[in-house]
Amino acid sequence: MTIGWCFDNTYSKLPDPFREKIDPVPVKNPELVILNKNLSKELNLDFSNIDNNKIAELFSGNSLPPGSNSIAQAYAGHQFGHFTMLGDGRAVLIGEHLSKKKDRYDIQFKGSGKTTFSRNGDGRAALGPMLREYIISEAMHNLNIPTTRSLAVVKTGEDVVREKPLQGAILTRVALSHIRVGTFQYIAARDKKNELEILLNYVIQRHYPNIQNSKNKAIDLLKVVMEKQINLVVNWMRVGFIHGVMNTDNMSISGETIDYGPCAFMDTYDPKTVFSSIDHLGRYAYCNQPLITKWNLTRFAECLIPLIHNDQNKSIEIATETLNSFEKKYEEKWLNMMRDKLGLFGSEDNDKILILDLLTWMHQKKTDYTNTFCHLMGLEIDQNDKFQDDDFQSWKERWQKRHSLNNKNYEKCVKLMRSVNPLVIPRNIMVENALKDADKGNFDSTKKIIGILSNPYLEQKDIINYQAASLSNKNYKTFCGT
Repeated sequence: MTIGWCFDNTYSKLPDPFREKIDPVPVKNPELVILNKNLSKELNLDFSNIDNNKIAELFSGNSLPPGSNSIAQAYAGHQFGHFTMLGDGRAVLIGEHLSKKKDRYDIQFKGSGKTTFSRNGDGRAALGPMLREYIISEAMHNLNIPTTRSLAVVKTGEDVVREKPLQGAILTRVALSHIRVGTFQYIAARDKKNELEILLNYVIQRHYPNIQNSKNKAIDLLKVVMEKQINLVVNWMRVGFIHGVMNTDNMSISGETIDYGPCAFMDTYDPKTVFSSIDHLGRYAYCNQPLITKWNLTRFAECLIPLIHNDQNKSIEIATETLNSFEKKYEEKWLNMMRDKLGLFGSEDNDKILILDLLTWMHQKKTDYTNTFCHLMGLEIDQNDKFQDDDFQSWKERWQKRHSLNNKNYEKCVKLMRSVNPLVIPRNIMVENALKDADKGNFDSTKKIIGILSNPYLEQKDIINYQAASLSNKNYKTFCGT
């Protein structure tokens, strides 16, 4: 096949404890559902001369491309606070593809069959959750948020059994890497310092070569991963995204959003919003995402203790000092993000109060998170009487007065706001409707949503139905798909 694969598989060369060599389990009747042509071009892959049947054979794992070397990666994780030894239970990494620019990407099949790490699972995935990941991961990419991406979805021609039989599918996921905090936890739990050093050096060489000559590589890696994760979660908060399952095995060392299980976007603003059907206590609620980020980073720091300093107490002291800077760094970046959402240049002492007063009003009045900022940009998505409220009008006067302090004209303020406030997000109801249609064999809704979400900051024709918040946060539940 003259597709353009260029594999250079470095992770598979790490010692045996890091991975299991295993091929995808063949499927009966693979059928291509969707292929991401834009991502294909970015990866310098050309499928134009390959018929859909052969593409389906490829992305089902029935025929592996030359140069691939499929493995299941070992990792651990704190799942809802409880430590577990895990690993790729339903995924295989077929290799690392190099683009013409020499950018390195993991190519992973999700739903590709049992591995050593499957425990009691079947190693398979259902069509709905795989299409859901495709839709939302591509939406996140177009919202300018670091994320794994989706290259293809194929149906397997086999059923998977969950609460009821469902159509089986395999997603091809593309990532800068699939190395997680949980990867470090797995190796640290083996209590072999030499393996931990191998992983540390591998990650730095692959992702952060600028700290390769650092005097203390371990602490500098902690600092850079913390910075990446703060930036990532601030972006989630910007668009109302709720990950839903922020276990340590779902925190990527590269700083990408990974694992779109019970995730969703908030409609009505409520900081305690939870969509995940398994998050009964709200551990991963919208407002808790920054707190959990620091908690996960603390687990990462614990793994690095043997490498930070020879004296354990000194090592803990250094790591703690780094982690203690989290809150200040996060708040500063969050405030700047919110200033951008409100079109505020520079900084003023009362900015935080102004921002919190708006969010408090939104919470009390149960306004839509995305559409409130659209209203402030002069875009009336829906005719909402709440915006005529006296308290809101009073707040708006304060906001406009704050604008005048910058000596910036209104057009520049709106331009700033338009760069960070999406006009359309993956609304829960539109995603669910597309998945229902897909289950019946109609993929038109899925493709239309993907097209609309490819330009979330631009005004588009006939998308009002995709902008209305018509599904209650309170009643909507998402599921992990396993």
